[in-house]
Amino acid sequence: MNTFGIALKVTTFGESHGAGIGGVIDGLPSGIVLDEEFLQTEMLRRMGGRNLYSTQRKEADRVEILSGVFEGKTTGTPLGFFVQNSANKSKDYDSIKDLFRPGHADFTYFQKYGFRDFRGGGRSSARESVARVAAGAIAKMFLRHFNIKVQSGILSIGAIKGEEVDFNYAKRSEIFALDKKMESKQKEAIMQAKNAHNSIGGVALICASGVPAGLGEPLYYKLDSAIGALMLGLNGVKAVEIGKGVESTLLLGSENNDEMDAQGFLSNHCGGILGGISTGDEIAIKVHFKPTPSIFLPQNTQDIQGNVVECNIKGRHDPCVAVRGSVVCEAQLALILADMLLLNATSKLENLQKLYTL
Repeated sequence: MNTFGIALKVTTFGESHGAGIGGVIDGLPSGIVLDEEFLQTEMLRRMGGRNLYSTQRKEADRVEILSGVFEGKTTGTPLGFFVQNSANKSKDYDSIKDLFRPGHADFTYFQKYGFRDFRGGGRSSARESVARVAAGAIAKMFLRHFNIKVQSGILSIGAIKGEEVDFNYAKRSEIFALDKKMESKQKEAIMQAKNAHNSIGGVALICASGVPAGLGEPLYYKLDSAIGALMLGLNGVKAVEIGKGVESTLLLGSENNDEMDAQGFLSNHCGGILGGISTGDEIAIKVHFKPTPSIFLPQNTQDIQGNVVECNIKGRHDPCVAVRGSVVCEAQLALILADMLLLNATSKLENLQKLYTL
């Protein structure tokens, strides 16, 4: 499936080394001002080749709006966009076109389709995430009307975990570090892995503030289940925590429950979601990324005939996919919240009466 969302549907298309990556957003209300400067700023955050801590593949990532916008505002019709690929080096993959790269989707795509695009993974490449960031930026323009803000940053690189959470600092950091005291050590860990022709994993923290209580569609499109599904659908993500997450398994109910007083919740261990519905408190998510599977060390694998061979990868790859992945997760949370807002508009009769009663 290449489409996600219910009221706000996003369909993406394209491959890593094809003509480009694009998408269609269906369900956007009319009248949203399309902030092209903001859109490109969001694309820049995800862009590779900006420093030593990401892939050196540098694409312009200029978003071309194809439809759904007139005189600077959304029309309510499907919004189509396209991002051209201009810096692909397909020859880097000629030597491994018949091999299954360890840790990649090569083997499973071949088993499913009997064919695969070996140029950078084709459709399974993280290059596809450029469409999610573009769509997420447009979703953020919609969320502005509700004063909802989504932010992200890097909590840990390998075993080096930050304790402070400063989203403003993360915006200035080359690796989007949330804790400036730990940034240098986290950078060092990335460079050590890179210089050893290896890679390293990391954890991103994504938070949303200003989210009203009541978002989520029980039982089968709960807010937390939608978050889990979409985050886990991103390349390299192996686990998602909401609120206390795994830590809650070590607590007693009396420690984990969020008590209330006259002003509301006294804590937010649930991460802003109860029963699959937003509580009105900050939504807090941790997304765990595995080490980038593309490493420059010889590894044993199979070829498409089943022979055991040695795999030597070339190309340009992120030493830590979590860094740029955090920006993609932020975009995805924005898309989920926009979808949930639109769905929630029909949850109460009084909501519709406000709209249609003269």
